Amino acid sequence: MAKSHALFLLLLLLLVDACRPSHQQDQNKMSSNDLAALAAVKDSLTDIPGSNFFSTWDFTSPDPCSAFSGITCSLNRVTILTLGTGVSSSRGLAGFLSPSVSNLTELTQLVLYPGLVTGPIPPQLGLLSNLRVLSLTNNRLKGPIPSSLSSLPNLHTLDLSYNQLTGTVPPGLFTGLSQLKVMILASNQLSGELPRIVSAEILHLDLKDNSLTGTLPLRLPSTIRYLSASKNMMWGPLNGLQSLSELGFLDLSMNQFSGPIPSSLLRPPLSSLFLQRNNLSGGVPTSLPSSSLMYGEGSIVDLSHNLLTGELSPVLASVETLFLNNNRLTGRVPAEYVKNVYGGSTKTLYLQHNYITGFPLEAGLGLPDTVSLCLTYNCMVPSVGFKGCPAASDGEQLSRPESQCVVFNHGRSIP
Repeated sequence: MAKSHALFLLLLLLLVDACRPSHQQDQNKMSSNDLAALAAVKDSLTDIPGSNFFSTWDFTSPDPCSAFSGITCSLNRVTILTLGTGVSSSRGLAGFLSPSVSNLTELTQLVLYPGLVTGPIPPQLGLLSNLRVLSLTNNRLKGPIPSSLSSLPNLHTLDLSYNQLTGTVPPGLFTGLSQLKVMILASNQLSGELPRIVSAEILHLDLKDNSLTGTLPLRLPSTIRYLSASKNMMWGPLNGLQSLSELGFLDLSMNQFSGPIPSSLLRPPLSSLFLQRNNLSGGVPTSLPSSSLMYGEGSIVDLSHNLLTGELSPVLASVETLFLNNNRLTGRVPAEYVKNVYGGSTKTLYLQHNYITGFPLEAGLGLPDTVSLCLTYNCMVPSVGFKGCPAASDGEQLSRPESQCVVFNHGRSIP
């Protein structure tokens, strides 16, 4: 009797197990639509020799969500797709990006690590309404940026840098994405002008190393903290920057900007300022917005290779790394600069290739070993300040011809 009872319990347990709801047995299985989309992605891409990213993508696996590398799921749907390992020893992927990615409708992040992926960015990505991060950097993607990306309501980060993208930047990227905080389009072949107004509350905007033309937007978001448009073909005055109180990094170097430097840009919170190799003119502004503000450790200002004139004011004396070389500055260097150079708080001061007439030295002071000071090719004979000059300055004349100095210093010759 006991044996019969035990056998009955065993059969009952087996029956209960067999009758469990199918959703419990399949709880780890991926959506069939997502699985088909991933199969199309794999068909369009391949591991470059030395990479083995797709080695785990076995479509007979009972649990692709946990077996496939680069996949994160929620409720059997793919929410994060990271293509490639990102490891420096891996050469990445080749091929093209399949439009079937857009069938992963719950996707919140799509990341493509550096490799040799070419072809266009699929316009169908604009259908991914949940997408928050789109990063397709350091590949060989070609063609225009799809305007459909402007319809992604939740997009926070867009990084398409270091590709071969052409055409203009869709205006909707600057005005239609209410959640966008980071946009990096650097090192492509983008052309055209920026919109007159950027209404998206962007924190980080990087457009460097393209072929953009035209002027700066008349209005930029007050939220912006990082702005780079260096190595383009932009021109005009430095408008639209005065109200950017949160800006900590600004690089507009190697363009064709002209006119004066707004005094609002020379403020310590903006501790990294790169305006070199433009056509900026006028004098260096003479005062900070607040006399109590001081540049600190790590600060860098580069105004070199412009058309700046007049005498140098003390406004930049506390900058740690300061480049004012290759301008048309005149007169004597204020004592504040000399004090900070010899005190070591200013690590680099380049004033070569100007029309400066004096650098007041204090007797008995030696230049710290950590300091680079260059004063060559000015309207004086420098007793210091040429051993720290860049290599390109070596071997040049220590002073300008007197005929040039007389013209730029109102009749004053080399002392």
